[in-house]
Amino acid sequence: MATTNNTQRINFASIKNTVNFPDFLDVQLKSFQSFFQIGTTLDERRNEGLYKAFEELFPITDSRNNFVLEFIDYTIDPPRYSIEECISRGLTFKVPLKVKLKLYCTDADHEDFETIVQDVYFGNIPFMTPKGSFVVNGAERIVVSQLHRSPGVFFGQSFHSNGTKLYSARVIPFKGSWIEFTTDINNVLYAYIDRKKKLPVTTLLRAIGYESDRDILSIFNLADEVKVSKSGLKKVVGRKLAARVLKSWVDDFVDEDTGELVPIERNEVILERDTIIEKSHINEIIDSGVENILLHKEDGSTSDHALIYNTLQKDPTNSEVEAVRHIYRQLRSAEAPDDDTARGIIDKLFFSDQRYSLGHVGRFRINSRLKLDIPIDKMVLTNEDIVSIISNLISLTNSKVDVDDIDHLSNRRIRTVGEQLSNQFNVGLSRMARTIRERMNVRDNEVFTPIDLINAKTLSAVINSFFGTSQLSQFMDQTNPLAEVTHKRRISALGPGGLTRERAGFEVRDVHYTHYGRLCPIETPEGPNIGLISSLAVFAKINKLGFIETPYRNVVEGKIDATETPVYKSAEQEIEQVIAQANAPLNEDGSFENDRIKSRSEADYLIAEPSKVTLMDVAPNQIASIAASLIPFLEHDDANRALMGSNMMRQAVPLLRTDAPIVGTGLEPHVARDSRTMINAEGEGKVTYVDANTIKVTYTKTEEQELVSFDEAEKTYSLTKFQKTNQRTCINIQPIVRVGDKVTKGQVLCDGYATENGELAIGRNLKVAFMPWKGYNFEDAIILSERVVREDMFTSLHIAEHVVNVRETKRGVEELTADIPNISETATKDLDEYGMVRIGANVKHGDILIGKITPKGESDPTPEEKLLRAIFGEKAGDVKDASLKAKPANAGVVIGKSLFAKTIKDRRMKSADKEQLEQLDVTFEKEAHALKNILAGKLYQIIGGKAAKGVKNILGEEVIPKSEKFTKKILLGVDFTLVDPYNWTGNIDNNLLVNTTIENYIRKYNDIYGEHRRKRFAITIGDELPNGVLQLAKVQIAQKRKVKVGDKLAGRHGNKGIVSRIVKDEDMPFLEDGTPVDIILNPLGVPSRMNLGQIYETILGWAGQELGKKYFTPVFDGASIDQINAETDEAGVPRLGQTYLYDGGTGERFAQTATVGIIYMLKLGHLIDDKMHARSIGPYSLITQQPLGGKAQFGGQRLGEMEVWALEGYGAANILQEMLTLKSDDVVGRAKAFESIVKGKDLPTPGIPESFNVLLHELNGLGLKVSFE
Repeated sequence: MATTNNTQRINFASIKNTVNFPDFLDVQLKSFQSFFQIGTTLDERRNEGLYKAFEELFPITDSRNNFVLEFIDYTIDPPRYSIEECISRGLTFKVPLKVKLKLYCTDADHEDFETIVQDVYFGNIPFMTPKGSFVVNGAERIVVSQLHRSPGVFFGQSFHSNGTKLYSARVIPFKGSWIEFTTDINNVLYAYIDRKKKLPVTTLLRAIGYESDRDILSIFNLADEVKVSKSGLKKVVGRKLAARVLKSWVDDFVDEDTGELVPIERNEVILERDTIIEKSHINEIIDSGVENILLHKEDGSTSDHALIYNTLQKDPTNSEVEAVRHIYRQLRSAEAPDDDTARGIIDKLFFSDQRYSLGHVGRFRINSRLKLDIPIDKMVLTNEDIVSIISNLISLTNSKVDVDDIDHLSNRRIRTVGEQLSNQFNVGLSRMARTIRERMNVRDNEVFTPIDLINAKTLSAVINSFFGTSQLSQFMDQTNPLAEVTHKRRISALGPGGLTRERAGFEVRDVHYTHYGRLCPIETPEGPNIGLISSLAVFAKINKLGFIETPYRNVVEGKIDATETPVYKSAEQEIEQVIAQANAPLNEDGSFENDRIKSRSEADYLIAEPSKVTLMDVAPNQIASIAASLIPFLEHDDANRALMGSNMMRQAVPLLRTDAPIVGTGLEPHVARDSRTMINAEGEGKVTYVDANTIKVTYTKTEEQELVSFDEAEKTYSLTKFQKTNQRTCINIQPIVRVGDKVTKGQVLCDGYATENGELAIGRNLKVAFMPWKGYNFEDAIILSERVVREDMFTSLHIAEHVVNVRETKRGVEELTADIPNISETATKDLDEYGMVRIGANVKHGDILIGKITPKGESDPTPEEKLLRAIFGEKAGDVKDASLKAKPANAGVVIGKSLFAKTIKDRRMKSADKEQLEQLDVTFEKEAHALKNILAGKLYQIIGGKAAKGVKNILGEEVIPKSEKFTKKILLGVDFTLVDPYNWTGNIDNNLLVNTTIENYIRKYNDIYGEHRRKRFAITIGDELPNGVLQLAKVQIAQKRKVKVGDKLAGRHGNKGIVSRIVKDEDMPFLEDGTPVDIILNPLGVPSRMNLGQIYETILGWAGQELGKKYFTPVFDGASIDQINAETDEAGVPRLGQTYLYDGGTGERFAQTATVGIIYMLKLGHLIDDKMHARSIGPYSLITQQPLGGKAQFGGQRLGEMEVWALEGYGAANILQEMLTLKSDDVVGRAKAFESIVKGKDLPTPGIPESFNVLLHELNGLGLKVSFE
């Protein structure tokens, strides 16, 4: 047992985990960074992501190749608004993309056309926040990674309806046509192109260069070649021909149009395939003029030959020309105009870079599957690929090799956010290229620039559509930090190019042995998406090709080197390896203690000798995801309940008073840190100022750090206060440091959003008793003590945001105001001049939150009315009340309001703005100049007087010549925003300092420039609002929700229940020392569910509370029962928590012992306040006139068929009639009933329900006349 430093927890792990957890958000952040290649220079940019998308499309030329538009580079400007501003204003956090393009002319007739290099605006691109999310229209969204079938070749089998096994090989490219090779019931091999057109494989082989039967048979080594001579042929009499004997000659044909002689090759079949050679055939063969004939191999298996031979029998072609013409005819349903056109169609389909690409992944998979050595940059199919696929298919048909397992993770890969964005850019840019070509062709003689050719909206539309409507762009689950992290690490098999729920079978959803250490076998949704949505395991990473890797230790001759860095291996690299468990006991020298090691090799679990073991797991929790790894004693829980537990932890609402679990697993600090919800110290320093909103820390810097830095020594951190999340929970951060505190790098400075002392804290530690209590905990119901409510243990804050838009309507402009017609002064007492409720006001159902009036439509007034209006003023009836009122669920306290407006300015105001803008520009110039002076001074300190190595800008032009000495004047003349910051001198250390300094300068310059742009925008345009909106008013209402009867609580082991009763402290069962328990759970909920982890947790938690200790018990490496007993003995509490309790009501001791201890319980987002609903009158359906259903529609309860039977069974005729008429769809009757109730009269007689009239109209519509007798 070890004690961890930061929270003084006792760790029960027996295995020292030397492998650090990767950053849990790397799957999102690294993918996005590699897409934009942030922080890399033009020289360093690899051909991937956005750069690759541009490189593939450019250069673009016009139809006559006169003008060429070339891509040079792209830059990203700073965003206009900060992330917080975008969330509050309902905007998208985006960056302007500018592309440097070069337009030049290749035509001698346009000598006057000068080459133009321009930065062209390509639109605003949503940009990832440091937390791995996107802010789109004010809401945080996540792009979920997709698990899909990898490009490459797949060998499979299916069964014909008559029971025959059919084998197939499918080549799936990254882009382009699919090609599939399939056998049929007659053992003939066909090629299908795009699953439509079918042709014999031999026809395809002829078309790609294997023209004759001889060529085809020789590549598969299926025939013996015999030279034609009398003596030679006599020796082979009695053997079978493997290929036709053809007599070929050339005929001259006169072309009627041109009169020219055109040679045409003719073929005549002398002997058919499979003919047994007899003596009479010898002369025929010699006369035909063939030099060689092909015979069946004498020792060859007939099955090897059968597939190709049967296919040759079905092949209608004999030469390359015939084959390409046949393929053209099949694909185009027309005759080819000439041979070259016919050949072109095959080239375009599979051998053209423009139309077909396997991608790096496809080429890698084909090379590894077929054991080929084709260069990785060869992205198109080769003849070698096709021949090798057919050879493999022949072997498969003859049962020499096995079919592929498509659920193996070597055949499935991840499309991360970067790749999905890349695909969208490809779509957007290809649409843009089309319009560019059209504009180039139209503007033949005009002078035009790259800006004239580009329409940025084309690209923006595609990108915005992806973020707004794609199935994989999802509203972020922000209930608590764990929910955020898990959502970002989610892997979905659904979405475009993936599976659909309906089509996905059992195999795809099932756990596969390659999921070990890659995808969690536990965490997946219940319901239709089970197995289709998974979560990455804790140590899993995604490699460059998109395959999931997991770390292992190398085992060499039965020993591991603990100091060696673990190796990450993909599912393919794991094939044939023997892998030991992480908990296998080791000696000090790294050898295995035991002679027999529990191991696994692919799908087998075996006991292996140490010498046979090649790899070893790095940690026992390697198999599980983050959520599953947060369940203590997971090893004692049934997997179904663990699944529920890991899913419910994501639904836990952050509590007002956070409490980290006494029994944790060791992952809590890592989840809290990687969720980016806390503020951590960036280095050694001292806290200089603290209040509720701000923390200031002065960091100690080395001389070198001081030299390269442009930041102040004191760093200010703003704390998030009462911010609404996507799920309406509340983020409220409080400082946990004091002025004068010394801080170290990584130290947590604040707490609040479901964290305590830097650890995840999503619930509360409660004293629990497992016992029945008066039947109130029947069927998983939960009994709580009043103390839990009184001490705000399960109190949470929820924030509802209400938005009102002010628009210009046809009848005039809407207006925000407190002066609302026909509303009393008391109802508007809390409204300000803009009609917005004051902060701090207590609002309840029906109160006005935002006052708004809308002009009414009316006919033109008569002259008399005009006169009266001129005298007495406009009447209130011209406008109608369109105010936003609080709904029953919105009662609470107003904690924030904001009003955004577009500025509409006249000429005088614009001229006043001009002065302000000029002043702003001057200030910016001064700041930028001062910053540049500081940079020049810092650089002079580093390299002053040293000789330059040749400093270039990003276009490759020399800015400071080679060997010239650096002076301050020279340095001040450089534009550092466009300079290449690498290799300025011959000294590596100096170069590194120069590079860091310039990077820090550019970061600071971008901050100043971004702030300047924001200020300019605020003056010229005002607030950026959605189209058609003049003003946007927002009001935030906070609700403090205590735990109530009907709320859902759960533990971490899938032990969920509804609060059935909140009991006074004195009535709860109490311990011998008089301590009442906080919560009572039903003991019957444990044995059948098989989640004993909760009992272990309860016992250890009690010991921890008594001793004032906290524990880490990692999954699959947790505390044993002996270790738990040692802790309970030390704490002086009963072993196994079994103790006598006393009845709170009578004071008598219960007859039997009950398990008592401390359990960690969560309050889930299923709150009774959101679900409770009642209706008296409300909206009705338009056609049936019946009340609507559901809380959102303020609907009623449905009285269905079975409920009618129940009332009929009781003979309650009048109640039933009332239910079906007055309370439902008797339109006249219900109005009269309401009037009767108001006036205190008897209820009217029910009339005819509207649904009966609907039935009559339906019958009339069918041509039936219905009359009443």
